[in-house]
Amino acid sequence: MRVFLVILMLCLPLSLHAQGAATLVADRVALTEDEQLIASGNVEVLFDGSRLTASEIVFDRASDTLQIVGPIIVQAADGTIFTADRATLDPRLENGILQGARIVLQQQLQVASNQIDRRDGRYSQLYKTTATSCRVCGTQTPLWEIRAEQVIHDSEERQLYFRNATLRVRGIPVLWLPRMRLPDPSLDRASGLLTPEQRNTTQLGFGIKLPYFITLGDHRDLTLTPYISPETTTLELRYRQASANGNLTVQGAVSDDTLLPEARSYLFAEGRFKLADAYQLNFDIETASDPAYLLDYGYSDIDRLESAVQLLRVMDDTLFNARLTNYESLRDDEDDESLPPIIADLAYETRYEPAFGGVLRYGTSLDAAYRYSTTDGDAGRDIGRIGAAGAWSDSWVLPYGFVADMQTGLRTDVYFVSDDVDFENEDVRAASSIGGTLRWPLGRVGTAGTTHLLEPVASLSWAETYGGTPPNEDSLRTELDRANLFALSRYAGDDRIETGLQAAAGLTWTRLGGRGVNSVLSFGRVFRQDVQDGFTNTSGLNGLNSDWLIAGQFTAPGGFLFDTRSLWNGVQDLTVTDSRIAWQNDRISLGANYVWLGPDPEEDRLETSSEWTVDAGFVINDAWSLEVDARYDLAAERPVRAGAILQWRNECVTVDVSASRRFTSSSTVEPTTTFGISGSIGSFSTGRATGGLATGCGN
Repeated sequence: MRVFLVILMLCLPLSLHAQGAATLVADRVALTEDEQLIASGNVEVLFDGSRLTASEIVFDRASDTLQIVGPIIVQAADGTIFTADRATLDPRLENGILQGARIVLQQQLQVASNQIDRRDGRYSQLYKTTATSCRVCGTQTPLWEIRAEQVIHDSEERQLYFRNATLRVRGIPVLWLPRMRLPDPSLDRASGLLTPEQRNTTQLGFGIKLPYFITLGDHRDLTLTPYISPETTTLELRYRQASANGNLTVQGAVSDDTLLPEARSYLFAEGRFKLADAYQLNFDIETASDPAYLLDYGYSDIDRLESAVQLLRVMDDTLFNARLTNYESLRDDEDDESLPPIIADLAYETRYEPAFGGVLRYGTSLDAAYRYSTTDGDAGRDIGRIGAAGAWSDSWVLPYGFVADMQTGLRTDVYFVSDDVDFENEDVRAASSIGGTLRWPLGRVGTAGTTHLLEPVASLSWAETYGGTPPNEDSLRTELDRANLFALSRYAGDDRIETGLQAAAGLTWTRLGGRGVNSVLSFGRVFRQDVQDGFTNTSGLNGLNSDWLIAGQFTAPGGFLFDTRSLWNGVQDLTVTDSRIAWQNDRISLGANYVWLGPDPEEDRLETSSEWTVDAGFVINDAWSLEVDARYDLAAERPVRAGAILQWRNECVTVDVSASRRFTSSSTVEPTTTFGISGSIGSFSTGRATGGLATGCGN
């Protein structure tokens, strides 16, 4: 019969060192004349978060030691597991010797040794050691292992120190190091080498990246990555800092390569900080030494650099936003001076609910656009605007289920223009608007729980401007969609306002299936009294009447999605269409986008644009996975880019093999093919485990 004893003999020595006593549980307990306590049969010792199990324990009070007969399992308070055949330990399980021993760290890394010496409950010194995170099957050689003459595990610093270590793959030595330090799996952050990455491109040749991670306290770190190939010598960096008030991230690189004679570099910085009184400071910095650098090295595929600083405050009833932005173009056919490169804007808006009902909004705004050039006209024009606006809106539920809403507004803007003789240096424009929308949602519940909702919508609005006509800087690119079909003005910015009498009509049918199959279909059109300027041919909004908007979405259980939008200028004249179809389950993820745009000289598109973008992911089995993506230009009948990543992983190893090809070229960028391979061995990446399928053991 199993008995439970609190051993008073253990309490005496332990009370000198710790608060509390050890607890011993065994099937049989005997006390000898020479003050030896012998416990046998399913023995357990519990003390200060540690737990020991064995077949027999002999406690000698005179020497204050435990002689333990295995199989022995020690579970330390920090999660470390020791196993051994025999051991001599003190009652606190902090000091002693374990023979035929093994340590398991975080249930990931196992370290086997002929003997383990425990010191001060902190250090474990192992001799003739083998370490691996792979599953060990009897005497079979694991996929990888590190053999060392000596290993010291510091459980407080959570570090492993190897002496005379050899990395073996399938038993074959591949790397010898006289000394090596690695973090144990329980450590979240530690300075040291990260997973190397091999990169091979047609422009830069075969190269290797060796990232080194440096901790700078609990809230900061720096990663330095030398990248070396026959064509380049590059140093990459990433700095991160976190605080109670915000975060800062800085990325960059400096290169000396054979592609250009001068040094090349880039720097991206991003910060988000909370200030007093609910203000937030945000900034982004983007700079590159030349237009092709980011693409040549695979850092980014953006074609414009945008640097901005923003002060933002969002409350329940007020909004304050101040932003300064600098643009730099990386496109071959675009001049920085014509963007314009510097944009500043400031806006304040507040809202409240007056006693007579509805919501009243009012505020003021300021924006400016500055170009470096002093050339007269679009290429050199500088412009500033100061404006104030107010608007009131309300909604009502009418008899027979009709829903009506109404809004009206007034605004005044003062413009300051220089370097453009076609416009006054100072000009004032005022505008007024009023509009209403009427909806009639009609619902029906069909068989099997299916719900149908049919909602016809009609709107009528009027607006007029008084005074001058300012240059159009911020309303050049606008498209008709479901979000702005019933808006008072569909221009993207403040420089243009839709004027005159206009109406919009649309119909939306929504079906919510009882089995989770849902669909939405919408269509509508805008009718105007006057033709509006500033809308391009493919915006769907040019002319007296807009194009027909047709949009729909279909979703089904199991991860299927289809979403589409198109603009039609007549029954057979398609202007724009963009669609996405996607499906995913536990093992497969498929997605495809299709975009078709008609010719539009005002958008610098002289020919039809038609492209497919495809991305997919496949979990082939528990070890293999594949990701592919591609972009194909149907109009030009040529691929734009393609890529694939093949990954193999198990419980102790992860290997990624990648290949990509960029087919496009310009005066600054050449077509490039890139190959890469990277891998990691489990349990030595701080803060994470490999987590793949454990390999099986055959007979």
